[in-house]
Amino acid sequence: MRRSQRAGRTDRPGNLPEELTSFVGRADELDRLDTRLTTSRLVTVVGVGGVGKSRLALRAAGRVRDTFADGAWLVELADVRDPELVTYALTEALDLTDHTARSPLSVLVEQLADRELLLVVDGFEHLVDALAPVVRELLRRCPGVRVLAAGRRPLGVEGEWLHCLAPLPEADAATLFAERAACGPAGFTLGEDCLPQVLEVCRRLDGIPLAVELAAGRLGALSPAQLLARLDDRFRLLTGGGLRAARHETLRTAIGWSHELCTPPQRLLWARLSVFSGPFDLDAAEYVCAGHGIPAADVLDALEELIAQSVVIREESAQGARYRMLATVREYGLGWLRAAGDAERLHRRHRDWYLGLAVWCELDWFSPRQDRIASRIEGELPNLRAALEYCLTEPDETHQGQLLAGTLWFYWVGCGRLSEGRYWLDRGTELDGGHEDSRLKALWVLGYVAALQGDTVGALGALQTCRDEAEDIGNPLAEAYAVHRLGCLALVDDDMARAERLLREAGERYGELGELNSNVLMGRVELAMSLVFQDRAEEALGLCREVDEICEQHGERWTRAYALYVLGYAAWTRGDLPRARQLAEECLAIDHTFRDLVGLVLAIELLALITASEGDPAEAALLQGAADPLWDSVGLPLFGSEHFRAPRTHCVRRAAEVLGAERFEQCVRQGRSMGLDATVERALAGRTNGAVLPAPRPARPRPAPDTRKPAGSPTGNGGEQAGS
Repeated sequence: MRRSQRAGRTDRPGNLPEELTSFVGRADELDRLDTRLTTSRLVTVVGVGGVGKSRLALRAAGRVRDTFADGAWLVELADVRDPELVTYALTEALDLTDHTARSPLSVLVEQLADRELLLVVDGFEHLVDALAPVVRELLRRCPGVRVLAAGRRPLGVEGEWLHCLAPLPEADAATLFAERAACGPAGFTLGEDCLPQVLEVCRRLDGIPLAVELAAGRLGALSPAQLLARLDDRFRLLTGGGLRAARHETLRTAIGWSHELCTPPQRLLWARLSVFSGPFDLDAAEYVCAGHGIPAADVLDALEELIAQSVVIREESAQGARYRMLATVREYGLGWLRAAGDAERLHRRHRDWYLGLAVWCELDWFSPRQDRIASRIEGELPNLRAALEYCLTEPDETHQGQLLAGTLWFYWVGCGRLSEGRYWLDRGTELDGGHEDSRLKALWVLGYVAALQGDTVGALGALQTCRDEAEDIGNPLAEAYAVHRLGCLALVDDDMARAERLLREAGERYGELGELNSNVLMGRVELAMSLVFQDRAEEALGLCREVDEICEQHGERWTRAYALYVLGYAAWTRGDLPRARQLAEECLAIDHTFRDLVGLVLAIELLALITASEGDPAEAALLQGAADPLWDSVGLPLFGSEHFRAPRTHCVRRAAEVLGAERFEQCVRQGRSMGLDATVERALAGRTNGAVLPAPRPARPRPAPDTRKPAGSPTGNGGEQAGS
C-alpha cells in the first residue's frame, strides 16, 4: 500500500469524519453498495432531501476505505455556490497544493493520475453542470479513482450506477426516533405504552430520517401522544384532509411544523443563521444575528434550543464548539429571511464579520499564532467565500471584495492557496468602482500571487499598475509593496543589481513608514539572496541573522524558515554539516506546517546536498527524486535561475559520480514515488551511513547567455524566497 498524502493519517488515509451519532438500519443497502463499488467507477446515491444520502455514503465509504491505497476523501459541496469553485473545493478537500497558474482540473488530473482512492462527493445537485465534466475527466484519466456521489439528482456521466435511496421502514424509523430522543435533555425510553404513537409519527413522516430526527427533538416539551396530535393536525391542514403528500412535501411540511413549534426568537434566529455557509462559532452568530428583536444575551439560549430540536448541529473542532445547519434546513430558513425582507442586511452583517476576521488574522499573522491563524482561516473558508461572492456580485460592495481578497494574502501565499487566491483577485481587480486603496492592495497581492505562479507577465502588469497608481494618488505603502515585489521578479530573473536596488528601496520605504511584518522581513531575506549571488556573503548573512532574531522576538515562523534556509546553505559552504542539517531540518519542519511548497522543495534539496556531503549519495539521490514532482506543482524548477540551481547541480554531480548512472537513476525513481509527507518524514530522519565527504565551497554560477526568464518568484508559496 502506498503511503498517504495526508499528514498524520498514514494508517488510514483520507478525511472522512468520525460518526457522532449511531447509524440505524440500511444493512442490505450497504452490502449492495460494497459490491457495486468494486465493479463500478461511479456510484451515485440519489433521493429526496433528508432521506439519509450523506450518512449512507459516508458509512459505505468507511467500510471500504482500507481497500484503497490512498484512502477515501470527502468533498462537501452543499455550501459552494459558485460553479467556478467546484475544482477548488475538490483540490482543497484532497489536500492538494499547487502554486502554478494551471487550472485546478489539470492539477487534479495530474496529481490523481497514479493514485488509488475513493472520492465521496456530497450535496452537488445545484452544481451538476460544473461537476459532471470534472468527474468525467477524472474517471477517464485517473484509472485508480472511484467516485461515490450523494445528491438529489444523478450526475449524468457515462457509466454511472444509481442507487435510489428509499426512506426507512417504520421499525427502523422508530428505532432512529428512540435513539435520538434518548439523547435529548429529558431522555426517552421507547416502551410498549408509547410504541404505537411513535410508529404513527414515523409513518406520518414517511420514514424520512431528517424529519424523524426533527420530531424526536420535540420530546423535551411534548409527549409522544401530544407530538402525534400536533403533527396530525399540521398534516391534515397542509395535505387536504389526510391525503398523502409527496415525500419532498412531507419533509418540507415536517420542517415547517418544527419551525412553527419554535418560539418567535428561535424562528428569527433560524432565519438569520441561514446566511452562514458552512460551520460558524458563537461569536459570529452573536455578531451577525443579534439586534432587531434578538438581544445579544439571548442568542446562546435560542441557539441551544435549536440544537436540542436538531435544527442546528453542534460539532467540536480545534477552535472549540462550532455549529452548522443541514442544507435543507438552511434553505428553509433562508426563505423566511428573504420573505421578511431582511436578507440584504444580514448578508452585510455576515460580510462585516468575516472581513473583520480577515483583518484581525492578517495583523496576528506576525506573531507566534501563525499556525492557529492558518487553521482558523481554513475552517472559515466557506464563509469567507460566501462573503467574497457577495461583495463581488453587489455593485456597491466591490471595494469590500477587493479589500477582503487582498487582506487574505497571508493565506493565499502562506498556506498553498495561490490558485484560489488568483481567482478572487482577478475578479476583484477586473471590476470597476471601489475604493482606490482597496484596489491597490488587491493589485500588489495579485502581482505577488502571479509571480509565485510563474506568470511573470501578469505579475509585472499588476505591480507596475499598482506602483503608478499609488504614486498618482499618494499611497506610499502600496507603492512600497509594489517596489518590493518588482524586486522579487528581478531576483528570479537573475538581474541581481536591479533586485538589490529595488529591494533596498522597498526596505527604506518600509522603514520610513514604520512598517514591520512578515512581508517586510521577507524582503530582507530576498535582499540577502541578491547579495549572496553577488559574492557578498558576509553582508547577506548579517541580514539573515537579524531577520532570525526579529522573528524569534515576535514568534514569527513562516519568514524565519527562509532565513534559516540561507543560513543553512551558508553553513554547508563552510563545511559545518551538523549546523547545516540542523538549520535545514528546522526550515523544512516549519514549511511543512504551512504547506509552503516552494519552501518545502528548496529545503528538501538543501538536505539532499547535505546528505551527499555526509557520505550517503543514495539517500541524497532519493531526496532529489522526491523534489522533482514537487517542482511540477510549483512551476518552473528553480525558477529557471542559474543562481538557484547551484545546490542541486552540485548534489546531483556528487551523487551520480559515486553511485554510477544506473544506481543513481534507480534512487531518483524511488524518490519520485514518495508522497510529500513521507518525504518530509524521511528527510527529517537524517538517515546517513555515517561517512562524511568534504563539502567544497561551490563556485558562484554564472548565468548562461540564453538564461531563461523565470516562471516563479523566490518567495515560496507564501514566502519570498530569495533562495530562502
